[in-house]
Amino acid sequence: MADEILQWHDGFHAALQIELQGESAHLRFCSEYELYKKSLRIDTVVIKESDAKPIQKNIGKIFRKHNLIEYKSPDDYLSIDDFYKVYGYACLYQSNTEKVHGISMEDITITFVCSHFPRKMLKLLKKERGIGVVRKGKGIYQLTNDPISMQIIVNTQLSPKENVWLCSLKRDLAMDINTKRLLREYKGHRESNLYQAAMDLIMRANQKTMEEAGNMVCDAIKEIFADEWKKQELKFQEKEVQFQEKEVRFQEKEVQFQEKEVRFQEKEVQFQEKEVQFQEKELRLQEKESQINEKESQINEKESQINEKESQMQKKEIQLKRLENRMETLIQLLINNNLLDDLKKISMDKTYREQMYQRYGL
Repeated sequence: MADEILQWHDGFHAALQIELQGESAHLRFCSEYELYKKSLRIDTVVIKESDAKPIQKNIGKIFRKHNLIEYKSPDDYLSIDDFYKVYGYACLYQSNTEKVHGISMEDITITFVCSHFPRKMLKLLKKERGIGVVRKGKGIYQLTNDPISMQIIVNTQLSPKENVWLCSLKRDLAMDINTKRLLREYKGHRESNLYQAAMDLIMRANQKTMEEAGNMVCDAIKEIFADEWKKQELKFQEKEVQFQEKEVRFQEKEVQFQEKEVRFQEKEVQFQEKEVQFQEKELRLQEKESQINEKESQINEKESQINEKESQMQKKEIQLKRLENRMETLIQLLINNNLLDDLKKISMDKTYREQMYQRYGL
């Protein structure tokens, strides 16, 4: 599997802020600082907000107002070209102001951070520009004989006790007391985005080492994160109990389902019995139907006789209906005309009633 491409500069920017966090109130950190309108960027710029108090941290004692920092990952090296590039960045940084000489070169410092001591670069600087180098402490080298204050930090040579985070930016991290100190410090700040970014890079950069260290890594991590793991274990146990409770509820539901299934089967048997009974009834009905058909034929004959009589009755009924309608119409006309005396008279006198029919054209 190909090596994962690691964002070393992001981890370095986080580790640098962790190292200088004791004096962060006086510092402002700018990652990937844009030097000019064109695409020129310095890895980190640290701006010292106040000149009253000097920086006490070993890597920041050289700091002045504006501090440019160039970082080289463990897979890279610091060359003479890198030196002149960053030196040029410092000049561009000084000139990129709203007013002339807004920043003095005396207020600018350059810091090179790398994993390998740049002997070839220093040899060329001595030869070409007479720039010397003085060791100021473990892994810290100050360049001399130049108007700009500059230093080189070899992070692999720094004191693990004083600079544990910058020291740990490498691929061959050993599982020793220094790494345990790193993990212990991370434990106390694991909610911080800075610590998370730095630790994430360190762990991914040393994944193979961690795997090879095996039990020793596990024991160290267990020791440091014991309390947190206990909490996680308790949470897991609670979830396990919840799961068991859910499982019990599921079993109960399963039993209920089985009971319902049994009841359904019983109902199905009952339905089949009813279906048999229905078929028997259907046969009996068919027998009755045949009997009814015979009777129906007899009834049809009688019905034809009745129909003849009915037709005669209908004729008579029509005549009666006409008379009835004639009478109802006359009564309604008399009522509408408020002729109540005539109404009484037609009910008793048939002749008078006929006269009234003629009067109203009925």
